[in-house]
Amino acid sequence: MQASRLLSLTLAALLCSVSAAPLAFAQAAPQTAAKKPAQDPELQAAIAKSNAYTSLSNRTIRAIESWDRYKSWVDMKKGPTGKERYISYGLYSLYDVKDEIAKAEAAAGQPPAQPELDAAVKRYIAAYQELAPLITRAERYYERKDYREDNAAEGRELHAKMVPAAEAFLRERTVFGNQLNGYKKGIDARELAAIEASEGRQARWQLRNIMINARAVMDVMPSNEKPIVDLAAFDTALAGYSGAIKEMDRFKDSNPSGVPMIDSSASSWLGNLRDFREKLGKSKGDVRKGAANDANRIVSSYNMMVSMADSAARMIR
Repeated sequence: MQASRLLSLTLAALLCSVSAAPLAFAQAAPQTAAKKPAQDPELQAAIAKSNAYTSLSNRTIRAIESWDRYKSWVDMKKGPTGKERYISYGLYSLYDVKDEIAKAEAAAGQPPAQPELDAAVKRYIAAYQELAPLITRAERYYERKDYREDNAAEGRELHAKMVPAAEAFLRERTVFGNQLNGYKKGIDARELAAIEASEGRQARWQLRNIMINARAVMDVMPSNEKPIVDLAAFDTALAGYSGAIKEMDRFKDSNPSGVPMIDSSASSWLGNLRDFREKLGKSKGDVRKGAANDANRIVSSYNMMVSMADSAARMIR
């Protein structure tokens, strides 16, 4: 799946919100799996666990989007009155995540055991299951304009329940996300090594190396919660991605066909990242000061690269 959609936000938003101001930030997408990694059963099991957890994480982003939409029009301290100017915004309806939850729960009990990550996903699921029914009730309540009938009484009741449930959910998501990102990085290194051992640094290896390093850049892109970029971390990720592009160029020198579908876009993305970095330097890392549109373009281009990488992986034989 691709990186989460960029949405406008208020600066108080955590991840993806909606307001009139067109400022938006990114969240990293999951890894694009190689078509034919070496058939190491332990590695394949690790990838399967990662994929199950990533699918759950991506699909439940909708709860964050819905919550941030609610926060964009309601006074969070007072709760709804039924007379808010943008009350018609309501909340977004949630996606059906029963399958993703079932697969993640199954993966938590399967090898390779990852005690902290497996425990984190269970807590995350529990927090989601506490919040989701409340969001669903609220979404229907505001969609049907029931607040006009009860003077927002049920809205205030829901608000009192949703606030602590949402705060707990966001806390658990942060823990789960950090654990999952660390787990993915370990898998990336193992998978890349397995591909190299099996077939060398050919097109498949080049593709994975580019996308692994691209995701490392996405991991340090600004978020709504942290709009000020850690420039040192960004520079490290940018250097890694630049190295991957140089590696691809060396490969193309002796293999004119290069890396199918993605090589041109991957090179252009590096130029965009450098432009973005220059603007960040002028604003001391604060993306809100003139670099938000660049961030939007970078994430949009990354999403396209993810799709192209999926297609390229299927083409490489």
